[in-house]
Amino acid sequence: MSDNTSSWPIPLPACIQVERRGNVALLGLNRPEKRNALSDELVLGLQAFFSTIPSDVKGVVMYGVGDNFCAGLDLNELKETSTAEGFETVIIGQRLNETIQYCKVPVLAVLHGAVIGGGLELAAAAHIRVAEKGAYYALPEGTRGIFLGSGGTVRLPRLIGASTVIDMMLSGRVYEAQEAHQLLRLSQYLVEAGEGLEKAVALAEKIGKNAPLANFAVIQAIPRIVEQDPNNGLFTEMLMVGIAQGDDEAKLRLRDFLDRKAGKVVRG
Repeated sequence: MSDNTSSWPIPLPACIQVERRGNVALLGLNRPEKRNALSDELVLGLQAFFSTIPSDVKGVVMYGVGDNFCAGLDLNELKETSTAEGFETVIIGQRLNETIQYCKVPVLAVLHGAVIGGGLELAAAAHIRVAEKGAYYALPEGTRGIFLGSGGTVRLPRLIGASTVIDMMLSGRVYEAQEAHQLLRLSQYLVEAGEGLEKAVALAEKIGKNAPLANFAVIQAIPRIVEQDPNNGLFTEMLMVGIAQGDDEAKLRLRDFLDRKAGKVVRG
């Protein structure tokens, strides 16, 4: 895959690989020799990428270069850290995944090979997850004497349940892609090995044809609404209906739809 990192608005490190396909940006975690483990450089590079998305980009597809999505935090960078330095690492990781969750455009993650620890936290921050059948998931933090530290204890229990997260962290249980897709609903799509990237790109291109404000409303409002009490959630929903339907492009699309519907012959 070609590397157009130099065309991004700001310089990005070599551990980030970027390609444009029309209005979709393909973002590769590029540390294949480390199974794309999250180093400080990679995390900060991802933060820089998601903070500088050009206005003509309508979606992001995130994947791992090589055989794995992401094998978690690079533990070599943890072995000599102090408590204060550990806090700083947590802050950086949490900030990255919050930036992804509340990105201005939809983010799709292609899950293949290892999706472990911090890699699973990263995947959980994406809006849509496309898993290949060779993917596998684990949270081995408990067996290594550490703890999830990039927002995983907030997002993952909401996705797969608190009991599942506790079991994975305490026992080191590994879930294969099929099981996680069917039982845990961790991924929204499950495809054959090697088909994840093209599936995600096709989805991103389709989503990119929606009204931009509608996409923005979906990915910004729904995560917040589920955290609100019902009354506040309903009020937020009402506000988003007004904002989305008041958009000029939304009005045009609705008129086009009604005009096409009115022009159809109704057969009894």
